[in-house]
Amino acid sequence: MNEMTAKELKRDCPAVQIPSGEKGILPQGTSVFVTQALGSNYTVRTDFGLYRISSNDADALGFEPPTTTVASPEPGASAAKAESTEQQAWEILRSCYDPEIPVNIVDLGLVYDMAVAKLPSGQSRIDVKMTLTAPGCGMGPSIAGDAQQRLIMLDGVEEATVEIVWDPPWHQSMITAEGRRLLGLE
Repeated sequence: MNEMTAKELKRDCPAVQIPSGEKGILPQGTSVFVTQALGSNYTVRTDFGLYRISSNDADALGFEPPTTTVASPEPGASAAKAESTEQQAWEILRSCYDPEIPVNIVDLGLVYDMAVAKLPSGQSRIDVKMTLTAPGCGMGPSIAGDAQQRLIMLDGVEEATVEIVWDPPWHQSMITAEGRRLLGLE
């Protein structure tokens, strides 16, 4: 969604203030402008600033909660299954967005590392290292939590961690060609 859509909250709604990351409640009847609806979360502008509203609370905005479906890996060799799980993990991370930037965290170059390991249960554990565009961004825990929740939703994934790291520092040169295109940098 690139245009701003005016809405009035239909109920009290949990929200995270941008960029501080402070959690709070926006009261029913609050007028908001939806400025971004990417990755099933919503960025809204109020008279009090910017907020991120989770897809779980889409109904407060008058939207249907989005559904995320992820195909199960094909049965086969464990190496092929691990590769399939890793591919699915990269795809699901492409559905996570910084609430202020209309590009997913993978194409922004925020995801530095991913490791998929098989657990004794036969399920997988995924460990991700990511950064943020600015060290002072209070949205880090919210973005990392969103990524972790999405990874856990993958079939065959039992555990997932998303760690925020600062080395190396993020720079615009880390944005992928697709991210640069979406931002109009090319």
